[in-house]
Amino acid sequence: MIQIHNLKKIYNGTTVLHINGLDIPQGESFGLVGNNGAGKTTLFSLLLDLIEPSEGYITSNNIRVNESEDWKPFTSAFIDDTFLIGYLTAEEYFYFIGDLRGQNKATVDAFLAKHADFFNDEILGKKKYLRDLSKGNQKKVGIIGALIGNPKIVILDEPFANLDPTTQFRLKKIIKELAESKEVTLLVSSHDLAHTIEVSNRIVVLQKGQLVKDIKTSAETLQELEAFFAV
Repeated sequence: MIQIHNLKKIYNGTTVLHINGLDIPQGESFGLVGNNGAGKTTLFSLLLDLIEPSEGYITSNNIRVNESEDWKPFTSAFIDDTFLIGYLTAEEYFYFIGDLRGQNKATVDAFLAKHADFFNDEILGKKKYLRDLSKGNQKKVGIIGALIGNPKIVILDEPFANLDPTTQFRLKKIIKELAESKEVTLLVSSHDLAHTIEVSNRIVVLQKGQLVKDIKTSAETLQELEAFFAV
């Protein structure tokens, strides 16, 4: 589904990301971990054509993402609150996303109803602009918005940050259900090793822009990663 070919990103002479090759098959639940500055957000930004590679390229379903926009109809993401439109209410934002993805209001409403527990009666019907919501509630809107329209690829950067424990549990359930369907390729980046392992069947570790571990998740994965980052 996603292939990375000799990818490099350089800023002011410093290489911040260099991945020779990486293949993410369709339907995989892919977890990306690493310390601050490891290159996680840079990689996601390249995947979404938000920045240009210095060398190499990425293909998504055989489409080079920096040369065509044909990957956009089947790809969705929530990286941070800049993806939101602050002067819209949550409902207006969801309908806007739905319209972009060919979903009418009734379809969007039915989708939102399925995630009522995740919203915890704090978002819908409140007539609040997104800019006035808490960081946690903005995160909820961004994540659910990224799932509207049945995208085939979903990219979430630090989805568990700013969420209370109950909401984190509910989010893990949502992500697991998507992963189990094998119809969605999920890419999740997080500093929380336990959460990332729980929702991913594969973990890739970046360190100083380099891919240093690529492992299938198992009962020993958390212990292995904790030992790695403890050094």
